[in-house]
Amino acid sequence: MAEAADGPRPEDCPGTGSAQAGRAAACQGCPNQRLCAAGAAAAPDPAEAAELRERLRSVKHTVLVLSGKGGVGKSTFSAILAHGLAADEAKQVALLDIDICGPSIPKMMGLEGEQVHQSGSGWSPVYVEENLGVMSVGFLLSSPDDAVIWRGPKKNGLIKQFLRDVDWGEIDYLIVDTPPGTSDEHLSIVQYLSATHIDGAVIITTPQEVSLQDVRKEINFCHKVKLPIIGVVENMSGFICPKCKNESQIFPPTTGGAEKMCQNLNVSLLGKVPLDPQIGKSCDKGQSFLSEAPESPATLSYRNIIQRIQEYCDQRHFQEEKII
Repeated sequence: MAEAADGPRPEDCPGTGSAQAGRAAACQGCPNQRLCAAGAAAAPDPAEAAELRERLRSVKHTVLVLSGKGGVGKSTFSAILAHGLAADEAKQVALLDIDICGPSIPKMMGLEGEQVHQSGSGWSPVYVEENLGVMSVGFLLSSPDDAVIWRGPKKNGLIKQFLRDVDWGEIDYLIVDTPPGTSDEHLSIVQYLSATHIDGAVIITTPQEVSLQDVRKEINFCHKVKLPIIGVVENMSGFICPKCKNESQIFPPTTGGAEKMCQNLNVSLLGKVPLDPQIGKSCDKGQSFLSEAPESPATLSYRNIIQRIQEYCDQRHFQEEKII
């Protein structure tokens, strides 16, 4: 419900940033139903936008990691991307986990049990290394087994708080790990970051059609909200036997995989990452796969993809400076 209007807020109001704003059953009878349905109520508040812009003005590059399908390795990629970027000690990297209901980043980064501390300048990120900070709702839970049972408005409020109240400091790369889908969290992060700067999104998929059909929706979402797409990463792209070196297709690309999809949709394919059991082991141990298995074919793929993302961000930054 739009804040500007008078009258009681519906008990199950989906929130102005939700895809169901003005359309949900709870919206019936609300004086702002038409306003919310038209998207007018979701427009960023100028004062709020200025506050976010000031807090994030020292963030040089922002990359969102998205996928329409769950279980395709999106958080794994976010963690490895953060480790890969932070391997350059001259770069300051931050990893923001906005998967409110399924925060796996603390486990993958070896930070389970850590807590957020507050100072005069805001919440302090939890650090893996001196140049790699992490923030997640997982740090706010008393147990990693606690369920987060929140409606959209409360999720959106926490995302805003992460952006507004965390003292990120000078950051070269802010990596945002998102939940699967195209719902509240995605709309909120794009809306809030529109006040600042987003380099673009990296979209994760696996080769089979059941994943690709949801990833196409994610690409469509990016186009609708005018979010640039850096490219697509195909995870679990074959398995190379460590003994015989032969490759097997565990998830066959029955419709051509990410490569064919990217050609059809005119989107860049950043690379394909083969399956490696060490990836899962490293994530469970909270260690960097790139350091644990430097000779793995998957490590080579990840490094090439990370380099392409850096080149994209640098080129975009150069073009924006020319415009200014």
